[in-house]
Amino acid sequence: MSGELLSLSILIVVVVTGSALCSGIEAALLTVNPFRVQELAARAKPIAGAKRLAKLRQRLGRTLTVLVIANNGFNIFGSLMLGGFAAFVFEKHNISGIALPIFSVGLTLLVILLGEIVPKSIGSRLAMQVSLASAPLIHFLSILMRPLLLLLEKLLPIITAENEISTDEEEIRQLARLGSQQGHIEADEAAMISKVFQLNDLTARDLMTPRVAAPTLDGSAKLDKLRSNLIENNSNWWVVLGEEVDKILGVANREKLLTALLNGNGHLTPTDLSEAVEFVPEMIRIDTLLTSFNDDKKGVKVVVDEFGGFVGLIGAEAVLAVLAGWWRKSSGS
Repeated sequence: MSGELLSLSILIVVVVTGSALCSGIEAALLTVNPFRVQELAARAKPIAGAKRLAKLRQRLGRTLTVLVIANNGFNIFGSLMLGGFAAFVFEKHNISGIALPIFSVGLTLLVILLGEIVPKSIGSRLAMQVSLASAPLIHFLSILMRPLLLLLEKLLPIITAENEISTDEEEIRQLARLGSQQGHIEADEAAMISKVFQLNDLTARDLMTPRVAAPTLDGSAKLDKLRSNLIENNSNWWVVLGEEVDKILGVANREKLLTALLNGNGHLTPTDLSEAVEFVPEMIRIDTLLTSFNDDKKGVKVVVDEFGGFVGLIGAEAVLAVLAGWWRKSSGS
């Protein structure tokens, strides 16, 4: 009797343990952060199991099929085998009438609690650790089940679909907001992430200083005559204009102009001290414009309309004002 009960107990442990492993690994694979997995796999020295886990996540349909087959093997076949063996043992000792119903109820509760609920909770909580540790085992099971998997993939092509990692602006905003609420990132960082996406919705026309308010200088005027204007207006860059309408000769740096005055070079003109200017269309997107400032040491550009007419001036600080939250869209924009 003791030997038969020992064998029954061992079978129970095997079935419940197998079911628990499959359930916990499945929960971990479905919960683990795919972006974190890709980051670990892409490192120069990837963490053990990270590359294999990334491949398993890429073919998630096949991976879950392996786990479902294994889990149901333990839950269905294992339970049937246990029930049959338990019935044999109990009938041999004339206690099947009482023991078998109790055994069936107990085994069901054991599989639900220790084979499903508890391991899935642990797998969800320790998703990355469980996923990395189980990757070699799943890979091994995939090799063993390959003939069956190939057959199932022929019958159910959806299993073969690759699991692509994708996201969109709204999801990133929500993640940033959630991260801020949970204290993983600072509130100002989350706000800036949201404002980065706003750049694609704005154009140079929205942020530029309009022509009527842009600092301009007559290219032929002497610096001595412009002294008061340069001192009163603290704009860093000035648009140097020619005699013709919309004729732009360049841009001049205020510091350079004032330095010339201090050095006694008031006879010079803004044209003499001007620099080449880069023109941008008024409908250019701000995210595109921002990248163009990387190679522009001046950090200022002249905005023109579709006919090439001068309509405004825009600097890198206008873009930074959006990211910092200083810029507010006017009602007339």
